[in-house]
Parts: sequence; C-alpha cells; structure tokens
Amino acid sequence: MKKKVVIYREVPEKVINTLKEKFEVSYFKNLHTNNYDEFINELHNANGLLGASMKMDKELLDHAPHLTVISNISVGYDNLNLEELKNRGIIATNTPGVLNDTTADTIFGLLLATARRMTELDFYVKSGNWNGSKNEDLFGVDVHHKKLGIIGMGSIGQAIAKRAHFGFDMEILYYNRSRKKEAEESFGAIYCSLDELLTQSDFVCLMIPHTPETEKMIGEREFQLMKNSAIFINGSRGKNVDEQALIKALQQKWILRAGLDVFEHEPVEKDNPLLTLPNVVTLPHIGSATKETREKMATLAAENLAKALEGETPPNLIR
Repeated sequence: MKKKVVIYREVPEKVINTLKEKFEVSYFKNLHTNNYDEFINELHNANGLLGASMKMDKELLDHAPHLTVISNISVGYDNLNLEELKNRGIIATNTPGVLNDTTADTIFGLLLATARRMTELDFYVKSGNWNGSKNEDLFGVDVHHKKLGIIGMGSIGQAIAKRAHFGFDMEILYYNRSRKKEAEESFGAIYCSLDELLTQSDFVCLMIPHTPETEKMIGEREFQLMKNSAIFINGSRGKNVDEQALIKALQQKWILRAGLDVFEHEPVEKDNPLLTLPNVVTLPHIGSATKETREKMATLAAENLAKALEGETPPNLIR
C-alpha cells in the first residue's frame, strides 16, 4: 500500500507527478474556507506533508496521527514546533541553498531602492509631478563605498556581502553567533559586536532566523544606536523587529529610511503606519519569489520528503 502525501501549497505539476509515481497524493493548490475541512480530513491518513508557512501546532498535528515527515518549502522553519515534532517522532526538512542568490538579489535590490528612493520617485513621475528640475528634494544617498552591517552572516548574508563587496566596494561589518572566516577572507568582512555594528554602519541589514531568542531583537534601544543617516533593511522575519519601535524611529528620524520585505503580521494590515510613511519601501515577502527558484525549492522539498518516507536520511534534515 502506498504511503500518503498531502501537498498544501501550489507546486509545479512535474513535482506532483514525480511524487505520484511513489505515493498517494492529495493536492491543495491553496487553502481557503471552502476546502479546509477537506484538507483536515486528508490529514487523518497522511504520512507526509509538503508545503510552507502553515503553523504546525499540537491542534493541527492531532489530526495527523500517522504523520512521519513534514517537508517545508522554505529555508526558514519558524512555523514548526520542533519540540512537539520530536515528541511525536516526526522529522522535518527544509530547502536551504537553492534560494541564496535569488534572496540576496531581492534584499540588495531593496537596499538600493530604499537608498535611491526608487519607489517614491517612480510614484512622483507617474503622478505627473516631474517638471524638469531635479533639486535636493529628490536626492537619495550613495550606496557604493559605504559601510554595510549584516546581522546574521549565514549563506544568504554571505551572498549579500559578496554583492556589496565586489559590486559596490562596501566595507562589511557583521554580527553572528559565531565567526565566519570564509566571509572575512573572501569579502574582508569584520566581525564585531551588535552595538558596534549598529553605531558604525550606514546600512543595517537583518538576516537572522526567527526564534524565541531573536524575537524583537531590534527595538528602540537598537534604533537609537544607529546613525540618524542609517538605512535599515529587514529581509529576515518581521517578528525579529519591534515594529512599533521601527515606526517611532522612522517618524522621529532616529534613522533615515527602512526597506522591508517582512512584517510582524503578514499580510500586513492595511492600517499599518508603515504603509503611509514616505521613507519606507515595502515588499510582500518576496525574497525567493522567482519562478526558477520556487521550482527548485519545491523539487528539493519533494526529494527530501521522498527520501524520508522511503527510510533514508534526507539531505536537509532539520531534526
């Protein structure tokens, strides 16, 4: 009898067909009110789950007594309760590596757009306000030869450092749980304390995972340590930042601007003050969102799932 897999996120058809060769597959392109009960019913006999973002809490897992594998189509796994999975004997996997360059492109693009006010000035032109003059009201700030502080020098952080060092001659500071000799040797990155990074950097880029320890890691104290000319970029998780403190920092000019791909609550609430501030560039959490990369992520997640269900050790085991 074939083992059963439930997919709860849109994936390429070839991924579904590959899994169907070995397993019984239930596919939900997306979940909504009309099909959620059906999804829950399918969990009752599921051995494997493939998807992303959904909170895997005790209540949900209680509907899946035969579950042995959860394969996340993401590098982050803050949606998983690892202790609960351990207690139930469920293993989990993720998809690191294949999204590094794509995400780094997005985050560095966000940094450039924020520094040079690209979205703001795009709206300015399209609104018919460009009368031919380019006075200082339209000026941005230089990126090249500035100091970039990266909080979290993992694989994506290093890909950002590579772009900054070789493309823009930036000086790299970094704060991480452990030193990254390869980043120091390849990009001239300088390891320092968090406070040193915050006080010295022209751009502060947050690229850490979300854990109980990192929640609201950046708050009022940290924003006040930054230069008032500093630009803050968050490409990690919204909950790593005290969002009210960020709003205050932008409104009171503790920092110059912010570029955000993530928010405390997603989708972001329509009345969030960040959406009305002119010195903020906002993206809808699209770090890895290209067709090519999402296909690679889904393929890797399916490979992880298949190996685990067949009794092999998957290459990207979280626990």
